[in-house]
Amino acid sequence: MQSLLIIGYTWPEPKTTGAGVRMMQLIHSFLNHDFKITFASAADKTKYSEDLNAFGVREQLIKLNDSTFDSFVKKLNPDVVVFDRFYTEEQYGWRVAESCPLAIRILDTEDLHFIRFAREEAVKKKKAVNFKNSKIALRELASIYRCDLSLIISTKEVEVLIKEFKIDNELLQYVPFIPNKIKIDVLPGFNQRQHFVFIGNYRHQPNVDAILELKKSIWPLISKELPQAALYCYGAYAGEQIKQLHNAGERFFINGWTENAHQQIQNARVMLAPLLFGAGLKGKLVDAMQCGTPFVTTSVGFEGFGNYSNLSFSVTDEIRTFSENAIKLYSDEFLWANYQKEGFQILIEQFLNQDFESLFFQKLKKLSSGLNSHREDNFIGAMLRYHNLQSTKYLSKWIEAKSKS
Repeated sequence: MQSLLIIGYTWPEPKTTGAGVRMMQLIHSFLNHDFKITFASAADKTKYSEDLNAFGVREQLIKLNDSTFDSFVKKLNPDVVVFDRFYTEEQYGWRVAESCPLAIRILDTEDLHFIRFAREEAVKKKKAVNFKNSKIALRELASIYRCDLSLIISTKEVEVLIKEFKIDNELLQYVPFIPNKIKIDVLPGFNQRQHFVFIGNYRHQPNVDAILELKKSIWPLISKELPQAALYCYGAYAGEQIKQLHNAGERFFINGWTENAHQQIQNARVMLAPLLFGAGLKGKLVDAMQCGTPFVTTSVGFEGFGNYSNLSFSVTDEIRTFSENAIKLYSDEFLWANYQKEGFQILIEQFLNQDFESLFFQKLKKLSSGLNSHREDNFIGAMLRYHNLQSTKYLSKWIEAKSKS
């Protein structure tokens, strides 16, 4: 039985974040391939954290900038190490490379942070997006090069890495969300549903900006035309800024975290997702399609789902058009049914009909049998690992020594 160590930026929260869903899907994929898994993190657990022990996964608390990790990982001696986001690889990657040089090092990007931050800056400063003028890009790309393989969740992100940054495709593996099979016969129909829904974790800035846009610009236009409809907003970690948006008179409800997000989504007639910026694949839209709930979103929101011209009606970056399309989709049963069908088609063609898990483990097997030659071909990665060991390593040791003194 092979051994896997996952070093988590946080403990997985599949009921609050897309990142948590993604991590649990990876964990189950490795369990399906008979890996013995240890999940380690320096983060504090929350009430939403998944109980990994229930799945046979060992949990291990670790520390930042502490050499106790070296003895821990050396004793564990994993065959594969997965870093949850590039921040984690920066902190622990050099330690893994020193203590377990034969372990395959995999970066799970979740989404490409430099794309999200570049788009956020462009929106806030009203300027063109520039992915390359970013310190985050330098850090994240260096992390991709230092690892043997990076998991990318969106086809758009694969395209950006290969075309704009000339990353070798051998260093990348496209592994999107893996949806559950659709049970169309148990989903409520058009007349059994009512109201609009928005869902998102409010620690994620794109969700905060989206709900503020809904409150300020979009919902007033929709509610004027649909006086019987309401908007229900769900999501964990709602601060005072979000809670104060609640207004029963405007039929704008902040309902906080929900135990069963799919239930709330499939009860709604339409999902609204006016994401102004972001990256990766949007878990809320995958959930909407699984629940048979048509949505209206932006070009950023729909990124990574392919080119479906029939859905162009529900993808727009113009606020008035967004609102008008939401009203039409909510009111027209024939249009609504067509969009639901198109959502099912996307899930089937883009996700369910492709065995991403098998492709990933084939790549892993290939890496295992030819790791030395793979690393020799990745000369930039070797160069970055060398310099990283000389800089990050000693900065970490200095922080450790300072904290002990």
